[in-house]
Amino acid sequence: MKHKKWADPLIADHPEMIVTSAEEVKGHWQDRFAQAQPLHVEVGMGKGQFIIGMAKAHPEINFIGLEIQRTVAAIALKKALAEELPNLQLICGDGSDITNYFEDHELDRLYLNFSDPWPKTRHAKRRLTYHTFLAGYHQVLKEEGTIELKTDNMGFFEFSLQSMNNYGMVFDGVWLDLHNSDENEHNVETEYEQKFAAKGQPIYKLTAHFKEAE
Repeated sequence: MKHKKWADPLIADHPEMIVTSAEEVKGHWQDRFAQAQPLHVEVGMGKGQFIIGMAKAHPEINFIGLEIQRTVAAIALKKALAEELPNLQLICGDGSDITNYFEDHELDRLYLNFSDPWPKTRHAKRRLTYHTFLAGYHQVLKEEGTIELKTDNMGFFEFSLQSMNNYGMVFDGVWLDLHNSDENEHNVETEYEQKFAAKGQPIYKLTAHFKEAE
């Protein structure tokens, strides 16, 4: 995806809000926030609706949105700047490099929202819940840290359940129709979520944590 010419200067002009060399901040993310608080990261924030909504709803938590596409990250940045949230930071970078961006056990929670399902079997390794990605999440999450996943794709959801189970993760909750459950009461929607839900498609959700060795 080619990024529009306006994206680069917008990103370059706001280093206080968006990081393009996250490796340089590794282990020091709390320094970029008004105060040290639990750290939650969304991998693949898209245009930022979810991560901005979460930051507004939970001022007691520090949030970071991660997006690989520069134009999309710039759109999220533009929205975030308008909100002036002291508990929100953005990264323009690749989610597969997460262990380069964060120290071991630096994060409290990871969000995987409507990730690319990569439906072809030969592309399974690209799915964000493939075991190599899970290993990276395991490394950067605290022992009590959790993963929260939402998707409209049943195939990807089933794959994620199986992959996480095989990895030894413990499921804290599984919802096959999020919007018609009690879990939806405090749910913050993504752009994709609104689109799919409007069409009547069920939204699947899970929360899980890694089981530490005894």
